[in-house]
Amino acid sequence: MITGHVFIATSLDGFIARADGGIDWLLARDDPAEDHGHAAFLADKDGVVMGRGSYEAALGMDPWPYDRPVVVLSATLAPARVPVRLGERVRVIDAPPRAAMAGLAAAGWRRVWVDGGRVVQSFLREGLIADLVVTRVPVLLGTGRPLFGPLDRDLALTHVATRSFPSGLVQSRYRVDP
Repeated sequence: MITGHVFIATSLDGFIARADGGIDWLLARDDPAEDHGHAAFLADKDGVVMGRGSYEAALGMDPWPYDRPVVVLSATLAPARVPVRLGERVRVIDAPPRAAMAGLAAAGWRRVWVDGGRVVQSFLREGLIADLVVTRVPVLLGTGRPLFGPLDRDLALTHVATRSFPSGLVQSRYRVDP
Protein backbone atom coordinates (compact mmCIF):
# COMPACT_ATOMS: atom_id res chain seq x y z
CA MET A 1 0.00 0.00 0.00
CA ILE A 2 1.29 3.47 -0.87
CA THR A 3 1.42 6.13 1.86
CA GLY A 4 1.96 9.89 1.89
CA HIS A 5 4.26 11.59 4.40
CA VAL A 6 4.71 15.30 5.10
CA PHE A 7 7.94 17.08 6.13
CA ILE A 8 7.41 20.83 6.05
CA ALA A 9 8.20 24.10 7.81
CA THR A 10 5.80 26.86 8.76
CA SER A 11 6.03 30.25 10.35
CA LEU A 12 4.78 30.29 13.93
CA ASP A 13 1.45 31.59 12.60
CA GLY A 14 1.09 28.64 10.21
CA PHE A 15 2.24 29.91 6.81
CA ILE A 16 4.52 27.92 4.50
CA ALA A 17 5.27 30.90 2.27
CA ARG A 18 4.53 34.58 1.89
CA ALA A 19 1.49 35.50 -0.20
CA ASP A 20 3.82 35.89 -3.23
CA GLY A 21 5.35 32.45 -2.59
CA GLY A 22 8.53 33.81 -1.02
CA ILE A 23 10.36 31.65 1.51
CA ASP A 24 13.21 34.06 2.32
CA TRP A 25 12.16 33.98 5.99
CA LEU A 26 12.75 30.22 6.00
CA LEU A 27 16.03 30.26 4.09
CA ALA A 28 17.37 32.93 6.47
CA ARG A 29 16.94 30.44 9.34
CA ASP A 30 18.66 27.55 7.57
CA ASP A 31 21.62 26.51 9.71
CA PRO A 32 23.67 23.80 7.99
CA ALA A 33 25.16 22.89 11.39
CA GLU A 34 21.71 21.76 12.62
CA ASP A 35 20.37 18.40 11.53
CA HIS A 36 16.60 18.74 11.35
CA GLY A 37 16.19 15.16 10.19
CA HIS A 38 15.40 15.81 6.55
CA ALA A 39 17.89 13.27 5.20
CA ALA A 40 16.62 10.61 7.61
CA PHE A 41 13.04 11.41 6.58
CA LEU A 42 13.89 11.03 2.89
CA ALA A 43 15.86 7.80 3.32
CA ASP A 44 12.85 5.55 2.70
CA LYS A 45 10.86 7.73 0.29
CA ASP A 46 10.52 6.73 -3.36
CA GLY A 47 9.85 10.25 -4.57
CA VAL A 48 8.15 13.58 -4.06
CA VAL A 49 4.67 14.77 -5.02
CA MET A 50 4.25 18.54 -5.01
CA GLY A 51 2.09 21.26 -6.45
CA ARG A 52 2.90 23.89 -9.01
CA GLY A 53 3.80 26.57 -6.45
CA SER A 54 6.38 24.41 -4.70
CA TYR A 55 7.78 23.30 -8.04
CA GLU A 56 8.14 26.85 -9.32
CA ALA A 57 9.85 27.91 -6.08
CA ALA A 58 12.28 24.98 -6.42
CA LEU A 59 13.08 25.89 -10.04
CA GLY A 60 14.88 28.98 -8.76
CA MET A 61 17.21 26.92 -6.57
CA ASP A 62 20.63 25.91 -7.77
CA PRO A 63 21.39 23.12 -7.51
CA TRP A 64 18.05 21.35 -7.91
CA PRO A 65 17.16 20.42 -4.30
CA TYR A 66 15.65 16.95 -4.91
CA ASP A 67 17.60 13.74 -5.34
CA ARG A 68 14.42 11.69 -5.81
CA PRO A 69 11.93 11.66 -8.69
CA VAL A 70 9.44 14.55 -8.51
CA VAL A 71 5.83 14.46 -9.65
CA VAL A 72 4.17 17.86 -10.01
CA LEU A 73 0.38 17.84 -9.74
CA SER A 74 -1.00 20.63 -11.89
CA ALA A 75 -3.94 21.20 -14.16
CA THR A 76 -2.33 24.29 -15.68
CA LEU A 77 1.40 23.56 -15.96
CA ALA A 78 2.41 22.14 -19.31
CA PRO A 79 4.86 19.22 -19.19
CA ALA A 80 6.96 21.13 -21.72
CA ARG A 81 7.65 23.67 -18.95
CA VAL A 82 10.09 21.22 -17.31
CA PRO A 83 13.64 22.36 -18.14
CA VAL A 84 15.81 19.96 -20.12
CA ARG A 85 18.32 19.87 -17.23
CA LEU A 86 15.72 18.09 -15.10
CA GLY A 87 15.08 15.49 -17.79
CA GLU A 88 13.49 12.38 -16.36
CA ARG A 89 13.67 13.67 -12.78
CA VAL A 90 10.45 15.72 -13.00
CA ARG A 91 7.08 14.72 -14.40
CA VAL A 92 3.95 16.88 -14.55
CA ILE A 93 0.57 15.19 -14.29
CA ASP A 94 -2.99 16.46 -14.13
CA ALA A 95 -4.60 14.03 -11.70
CA PRO A 96 -6.47 14.20 -8.40
CA PRO A 97 -4.61 12.89 -5.34
CA ARG A 98 -6.09 9.39 -5.25
CA ALA A 99 -5.48 8.79 -8.97
CA ALA A 100 -1.93 10.17 -8.71
CA MET A 101 -1.15 7.84 -5.82
CA ALA A 102 -2.66 4.85 -7.66
CA GLY A 103 -0.43 5.59 -10.65
CA LEU A 104 2.65 5.88 -8.43
CA ALA A 105 1.75 2.64 -6.64
CA ALA A 106 1.46 0.90 -10.02
CA ALA A 107 4.98 2.20 -10.78
CA GLY A 108 6.29 0.59 -7.59
CA TRP A 109 6.30 3.59 -5.25
CA ARG A 110 5.40 2.81 -1.62
CA ARG A 111 6.30 5.90 0.45
CA VAL A 112 5.88 9.42 -0.93
CA TRP A 113 6.97 12.80 0.41
CA VAL A 114 3.96 15.07 -0.12
CA ASP A 115 5.00 18.73 -0.28
CA GLY A 116 3.26 22.07 -0.77
CA GLY A 117 0.28 23.65 0.96
CA ARG A 118 -2.57 22.90 -1.42
CA VAL A 119 -1.26 19.42 -2.21
CA VAL A 120 -0.87 18.58 1.49
CA GLN A 121 -4.38 19.92 2.12
CA SER A 122 -5.92 17.86 -0.68
CA PHE A 123 -4.07 14.69 0.38
CA LEU A 124 -5.24 15.19 3.98
CA ARG A 125 -8.85 15.58 2.78
CA GLU A 126 -8.52 12.33 0.82
CA GLY A 127 -7.01 10.42 3.76
CA LEU A 128 -3.71 9.86 1.93
CA ILE A 129 -1.32 11.16 4.61
CA ALA A 130 0.07 8.74 7.20
CA ASP A 131 2.14 11.21 9.23
CA LEU A 132 3.41 14.77 9.38
CA VAL A 133 6.64 16.39 10.54
CA VAL A 134 5.96 20.11 11.00
CA THR A 135 8.83 22.42 11.91
CA ARG A 136 7.77 25.79 13.29
CA VAL A 137 10.11 28.69 12.58
CA PRO A 138 10.05 31.49 15.18
CA VAL A 139 8.78 34.22 12.90
CA LEU A 140 5.33 35.74 12.43
CA LEU A 141 4.41 36.57 8.83
CA GLY A 142 0.89 37.81 9.48
CA THR A 143 -0.32 36.61 6.11
CA GLY A 144 0.72 34.16 3.47
CA ARG A 145 0.03 30.69 2.15
CA PRO A 146 -1.30 28.48 4.95
CA LEU A 147 -0.24 24.91 5.51
CA PHE A 148 -3.70 23.79 6.52
CA GLY A 149 -7.06 24.61 4.99
CA PRO A 150 -10.71 23.59 5.13
CA LEU A 151 -11.63 19.99 5.93
CA ASP A 152 -15.00 18.31 5.60
CA ARG A 153 -14.50 16.59 8.97
CA ASP A 154 -12.21 16.70 11.98
CA LEU A 155 -8.89 15.00 11.40
CA ALA A 156 -7.48 13.45 14.57
CA LEU A 157 -3.71 13.28 14.99
CA THR A 158 -1.57 11.53 17.58
CA HIS A 159 1.45 13.44 18.82
CA VAL A 160 4.58 11.28 18.44
CA ALA A 161 7.42 13.60 19.47
CA THR A 162 8.58 17.20 19.68
CA ARG A 163 12.10 18.52 19.72
CA SER A 164 13.63 21.97 19.71
CA PHE A 165 16.82 23.26 18.15
CA PRO A 166 19.32 25.94 19.26
CA SER A 167 18.19 28.11 16.32
CA GLY A 168 14.71 28.28 17.87
CA LEU A 169 13.01 25.88 15.47
CA VAL A 170 10.51 23.50 17.07
CA GLN A 171 9.69 20.28 15.23
CA SER A 172 6.69 18.06 15.98
CA ARG A 173 5.80 14.66 14.56
CA TYR A 174 2.20 13.49 14.28
CA ARG A 175 0.58 10.30 13.09
CA VAL A 176 -2.75 10.69 11.33
CA ASP A 177 -5.34 8.57 13.11
CA PRO A 178 -7.43 6.20 10.96
